[in-house]
Order: sequence, then structure tokens, then C-alpha cells
Amino acid sequence: MPEDAASQPMRLSGIVDESIVDGPGLRYVLFTQGCPHHCKGCHNPQTHSFDGGFVFTAEEALKQFGENPLLAGVTLSGGEPFAQAAPLCAVAQGVRSRGKTVITYTGYTFEDLWQRAQNDPWTARLLELTDLLIDGPYLEEFRDLELLFRGSSNQRLLHREDRDSLAAELQKSSK
Repeated sequence: MPEDAASQPMRLSGIVDESIVDGPGLRYVLFTQGCPHHCKGCHNPQTHSFDGGFVFTAEEALKQFGENPLLAGVTLSGGEPFAQAAPLCAVAQGVRSRGKTVITYTGYTFEDLWQRAQNDPWTARLLELTDLLIDGPYLEEFRDLELLFRGSSNQRLLHREDRDSLAAELQKSSK
């Protein structure tokens, strides 16, 4: 990964310094700005425009993250984090180097991201750095407020092992 990824600007909608609802443990949450999905009923519609929000760098995020030793990790939410994979890779790498975890929310399915990762090294790298991927668009007709860390039942909690199994199946079927 090029060193300049850490200084690449990213566009954020907001930051939550301490969250207990965006993954297990106390989490630092980056809400990315810009989303191509525009899910009906999205609870973050202000993140849809790619022009809104504010500019921030991975260096700044990692500095803030490092100020709180109680954090279990970072959660990358949206907007759509994979629309800004390069600078988020720098954040994720910095968090992982501290022995902390990375959770990434995405409106894409893992299968879509796996396909995309074949030609996009930043998507591939962000998937590698993600401990827990919460995938799939929010579908209002499958809304379920009882689900852990997600809003609709079509969305999946995919740990690394789950993604490895899915990737193996996708690899077999693409041959």
C-alpha cells in the first residue's frame, strides 16, 4: 500500500468518538460521506451526497483514535466506505497495528465486493483489514429492530472465516 494513502483526504459525514451500538465494545466510528445505494428508509440519508460533509485524513483519524486507550476498534460506516477505500485502508491498517479491530458496514454484498476486488486493490485490501463485514443494502421491508448491529434481516454479519468460505465458493464457481 502506498504511503500516501494516510494523507489522502477522505470525505466524512461525522465522527462518533465513543459508540456502543456500532459493533462490539467501545468503538470509534467514522461515517463516510457519499453513497451510491440510496436505500429507501436509510437512517443516514445526509450521507448520500458525495459533496457534503467535511474533509479529514487517516492521519487525523488515527491521532484521535489513539487518544482513547479504551477503544476496542474502529467502525467504518456510511455513506459507503468502499467508495473511499484507499484512505480507509490507511485507517484500518493503523487500527489493526495497534491490536484493535475493524468493522466495516457496506451496502454492497460480499459477493459484489469480491468481484470488484479482482480489479481494485483498495477494495481487496479493505476487505483483508476488516474483521467483521456487515454487508447488504438496508431493505425497509426486512426491517428488524431486534437484530444485532444491523437494520434489516437481509444484511449479514460476516467474520473473516465466513468471508473466506464464501470466497472459496466464489472462486470455484468462477472457474
